[in-house]
Amino acid sequence: MKKIYFLCTGNSCRSQIAEGYGHQFLEGWEVRSAGIETHGLNPRAVEVMAEVGVDISNQKSELIDMDYFNSCDLIITLCGDALDKCPMIPNGTNHEHWDLQDPARVSGTDDQILEAFRNTRDLIKVQVEKLTEL
Repeated sequence: MKKIYFLCTGNSCRSQIAEGYGHQFLEGWEVRSAGIETHGLNPRAVEVMAEVGVDISNQKSELIDMDYFNSCDLIITLCGDALDKCPMIPNGTNHEHWDLQDPARVSGTDDQILEAFRNTRDLIKVQVEKLTEL
């Protein structure tokens, strides 16, 4: 079974959303997410994923597991911070970088913040769906 790792700063929203879509679309892959820190699962990420029928409420915010990291076929960083601070990608491991803004850093009304989460969710969905072609 192929292994994929979605990495971002705090493993609270972008990588969690990617993991949720990974479980939905990447049949035959072991899918995990992690962060260089742990910030807990963001409730807005859970909410916007539930809007599209994907339940991520039982996912956990975790630090990078180096054993899993070193055995991955594909590592995807979802922000510049993860790209800069992530351990050295092992030789022979494919790596993609999706430079996505952190919706948790958006300020404004609740509706504006949720819209930022929805936009990020939709961008991630497109990217994960492209992985089905691998």
